[in-house]
Amino acid sequence: MRGVKAVKYDVVVVGGGPGGLITAATAKKNYPDKSVLLVKKEKIGMVPCGIPYIFGTLGSTDKNVLPTAGVEKLGVEIMVAEVREIDPNKKIVKTSESVIEYEKLVLATGSEPVLPGIDGVDLEGVFTVSKYKDDLDKLLEALKKAERVVVIGGGFIGVEVTDEIRKMGKKVTLIELMDHLLPAAFDEEFGRMAEEKLREHGVEVLTGKRVKSIEGASKVEKVVLEDGEVKADLVILSTGYRPRTTLAKEIGIKLGETGGVLTDEYMRTSVEDVFAVGDVVEHVCFFTRKPGRLMLASTATFEARVAGANLFKLRVLRTNKGNLGIFSTSIEGLTLGAAGCNEKMIKEEGFEVVSAVVEAPDRHPGSIPDVSKITMKLVFSKESGHLLGGQVAGGKSVGEIINMIGMAIQKGMTAAELATLQIGTHPLLTPAPTVYPIVTAAEKALMSM
Repeated sequence: MRGVKAVKYDVVVVGGGPGGLITAATAKKNYPDKSVLLVKKEKIGMVPCGIPYIFGTLGSTDKNVLPTAGVEKLGVEIMVAEVREIDPNKKIVKTSESVIEYEKLVLATGSEPVLPGIDGVDLEGVFTVSKYKDDLDKLLEALKKAERVVVIGGGFIGVEVTDEIRKMGKKVTLIELMDHLLPAAFDEEFGRMAEEKLREHGVEVLTGKRVKSIEGASKVEKVVLEDGEVKADLVILSTGYRPRTTLAKEIGIKLGETGGVLTDEYMRTSVEDVFAVGDVVEHVCFFTRKPGRLMLASTATFEARVAGANLFKLRVLRTNKGNLGIFSTSIEGLTLGAAGCNEKMIKEEGFEVVSAVVEAPDRHPGSIPDVSKITMKLVFSKESGHLLGGQVAGGKSVGEIINMIGMAIQKGMTAAELATLQIGTHPLLTPAPTVYPIVTAAEKALMSM
């Protein structure tokens, strides 16, 4: 084609989010003699987990840029272009300006917001939480002119966006269909902590409420519920994401029940020499093996490292036991973390469980200046004693505590093993050895088994 440049690379990665960047970097580290190209749609990418914080804490998309200098330093080339077509038989990727030959292809095309099936989502003043800078800049500009903001959806993004917009001085209402916030990750008592913290800071939280429609003459004026209405100048839909699978479907890649790309334990798809990582992939639960839409940057980078290392030969053995789902969020000094299954979820799957809740300060003595109270809930299998899930509330130390719990679940640790865990403690850094929450929760659970 006239004006179209033909190029050739050993590895082509489509998608410039965390999954794409880490796949490209890992490929170059493991196969330094191979040429690696990353094709991304936008010149400036966003840090996905940092998006809620552009509204209040950061105040700008320019302070939430996903850096690419690290992968470029490794020798990865970056092309800013939109992929229009892939031919897996000829092994070529086409953009508007280039035809790119590849030996191995990785799809890291991410996800896109899901619109709820209600009237009014196309009104002026209704937004989703996009992952693209231009879209987010438009939302930021609109927020500056709005006074009454309604956020629909009380998952992690909805809760974090709500808290950050409140910091802009706006009147914010958060509406969640389920009976408590963060229902996918936390049991009710932990979701209620998030609600209470938001209410303390002036947010109106409505749980157990179904939205019927969004209404207005041409611009949004109100959100109509089954039992009332909430006036609004601007509405943000935070009702989930779905895998961005257009390219995958066009080349015949097999998809799973939830619409994500099916892969094996090395992230290989059903099409030869094509891999997939991140939000575009269908993940399976660590415990139930059921498919789900777990969409986390941490999951994407884990899969990216597996794919990047195994593109040309199986260098890193991966036993795919499924995805744990390790989450954390922070609201006005309250940090919440979850790993594995919550008690409600695991009981619904038919497991017999024992749970234990403990509290302790995360420094010792409790008079240390930056101390915060830790509330921890661990859930164990009643029969085998294996750790199935954990939830933690407290200060910033929760962020790493929940990773420790996630590792214990992944390694199949039992209550007996956790109760005899060897730990290092320090007054300025950790809870006291006498009341170390993971140990005392495991001891408490053992007494109920």
